[in-house]
Amino acid sequence: MLSPDKLTPRIDASRDTGNEADFIDFDKLIAIVRRQWRIVAVCAFAFAILGVVYVLTAVPVYTAETKVLIDRSDNQMINQLAAFGQLDDDEGTVLSQVELLKSDTIAYAVVDKLKLVDDPVFTAQKNSLFSVATLKSLLNFRSWFADDGAVAPDAEMKRRWAAETVAGNIDVERVGKSYVLDLSYTSQSPDLAREIAAAIADVYLVDKLNSKYEATRRAGEWLQERIEELRQQALDTDLAVQKFRSEHGLVEAGSGTLLSEQQLSELNSQLIKAQAETAQAEAKYTRIKSIIEAKQTDAIVTDVLDSSISNDLRKKYLEASKLEAEIEARLGPDHVQAVRLRAEMAEYERLMFDELNRIAESYQSELTVAQSREKSLRDSVDKATGVAATAGETQVQLRELERTRDTYKNLYQSFLARYQEAIQQQSFPITAARIITTAETPTKPSAPKRSLVIAFAMFLGCAFGSGIGAFREFRDRFFRTGDDVKDMLDVESLGVMPLIENNVDDPTLVDPGNPRSIARGGKTTTYVEEHPLSAFAETLRSAKIAIDISASDQRCKVIGVVSSLPGEGKSTTAINFAKLLAMQGARCLLIDADMRNPGATRAIGRHAEAGLLEAIVDNRPLKDLILLDPKTKLAFLPTVARYRVPHSSELLASRGMDQLLEFARQSFDYIIVDLPPLAPVVDARAINPKLDAVVFVIEWGKTSRKVVQSTLLSEPDLYTKCVGAILTKVDPAQMKLYRTFGSSEYYYKRYSRYYTES
Repeated sequence: MLSPDKLTPRIDASRDTGNEADFIDFDKLIAIVRRQWRIVAVCAFAFAILGVVYVLTAVPVYTAETKVLIDRSDNQMINQLAAFGQLDDDEGTVLSQVELLKSDTIAYAVVDKLKLVDDPVFTAQKNSLFSVATLKSLLNFRSWFADDGAVAPDAEMKRRWAAETVAGNIDVERVGKSYVLDLSYTSQSPDLAREIAAAIADVYLVDKLNSKYEATRRAGEWLQERIEELRQQALDTDLAVQKFRSEHGLVEAGSGTLLSEQQLSELNSQLIKAQAETAQAEAKYTRIKSIIEAKQTDAIVTDVLDSSISNDLRKKYLEASKLEAEIEARLGPDHVQAVRLRAEMAEYERLMFDELNRIAESYQSELTVAQSREKSLRDSVDKATGVAATAGETQVQLRELERTRDTYKNLYQSFLARYQEAIQQQSFPITAARIITTAETPTKPSAPKRSLVIAFAMFLGCAFGSGIGAFREFRDRFFRTGDDVKDMLDVESLGVMPLIENNVDDPTLVDPGNPRSIARGGKTTTYVEEHPLSAFAETLRSAKIAIDISASDQRCKVIGVVSSLPGEGKSTTAINFAKLLAMQGARCLLIDADMRNPGATRAIGRHAEAGLLEAIVDNRPLKDLILLDPKTKLAFLPTVARYRVPHSSELLASRGMDQLLEFARQSFDYIIVDLPPLAPVVDARAINPKLDAVVFVIEWGKTSRKVVQSTLLSEPDLYTKCVGAILTKVDPAQMKLYRTFGSSEYYYKRYSRYYTES
């Protein structure tokens, strides 16, 4: 067992490691589903009922569809007039047409065309029970208190209401990435849906024609005024350019550039080519000189490869070298043939370098010619540059005048061409859209889709129920299994004790002939007697084994039974544990040490007249105070609290308590001490030095993990003596929902045959 100062790090480390190893614990997820599926099912059923109610009360509506194609080719001229030749973005254009179809302009035009304000079918539409319009009308508190005359609509209000209704029932979607718009209208009347859908498409085409005509008319008027200004400006700038040329004698070469500039450009091109040739000749000459100076016989030069003399000399040199190496290896370096071959190799080498020197002289000649030509071209470029520099300021002024002239000239021509196009578009207006699918009368309602509505309602119910289940799981911070005890407290789980319904709690069940006997009490205090082979009893046997192993060196073992909070079942556990030990033949004494709330005394010793307080304070003999169970031979020392004891912790830590336990150790094998809970009082800490072992009791599903951890960690001395924890008041039906695969609780059905609850 770990020491208390290492408990917290170990708990935290185990949690972190588990989270990293099991990022998604499917066993826990399955367990959560088993626990919360009823909540999810109830919510899904409730939402399904709401969906059915909605479907039954909803007014069926019909949707008529028509398709409109936007023709981008006819719209380019308007875009050019508006954006100076730049076409609008296709995506933005189509989306703009979608918004136009949904606009109030189209809606008002449809209302006026079909006279919907006076149409009884249109004005008599009903709203569903759960529709948005019904909810809005219910939430419109102002209309509740308004007079009928004050809210009576006039003609304009009726027209506005009709337009809002039309706009609200229009749905426009783009078909994929095409220029086709799918236009639909929904109404409670199928004929009215078709008429309004067709009217929307017609009104849209008329609106396109009118907007195009107005745009071209306004553009033409503006262009006509602007053209007159540009024509005069283009004429003035052209005259200024011609006058400047004649005054400064600037002659063009025919391509828009001056003659001096053309000559300078050609000379620069020739100079660059000459510089490249000079650099190439110099590189070739430098390379061959480095080969000659370094005596590199294996160096390669292009002209050497092309020379038959050099190739023959190299071939003879290589053959002599190969033969000399073989003779030297076989006969030695001083052999006559080896010496003769080395002399031949030296002669070949001299001849090869003589050939390289002749090639080098030719390279030097080429370099001299290239340098002379480069110098001549550089002198010509310097002279031409001087001539061009004298006219630099004049050329700058000329270019500025030419740019101004060209700008006004291009603008004048562009605006003139656009003006002609605008006049043509105004004279022959062509719509930029057309209907490709006409609206037809729908034969079946488009909404509500009953199966889809009910399925969606059930999905919402499942989602809502899942949220409630998740919240319940998040709030479930109690001990549910033995693994929780091990993970959170780092102590052994001794087992679980099922919840026992106590239907008998009568203090009169005492042997009249023996007032010193223990009362039978209720079912909770006699369960281990009546069910010795139950899981309840097996848990207590597990606690006995743990105590025997932990305190094996003690002849008489003093065992404390403690919990964090009152009402967790520690007194019931202590009574049944003591009876189990007595039933197994051990001499056992049960002491009710909870002086402020003596639960064990109320259960089996309510008739007692004296007990622990008298033994400690008055030093009365133990044999005069204990009660005996005639069936199990259990000895019980009650606590008769006739008044509240404010110094109970001092009494438990007193010398009188030491003497009492020392005397009891001589007569008993086990002393079970029913201690007060840890959280409210410090009595358990006071008596802890006198205990050999501690059994911790936790109420299943009720006591918070945080409370147990904080109380147990605050008592390090008591924690070291804790042999394990018992989960009490366990609901077996709920317990199985918290079992995960691989845990001991998971195999409960397999080993439950060893238990007998009858």
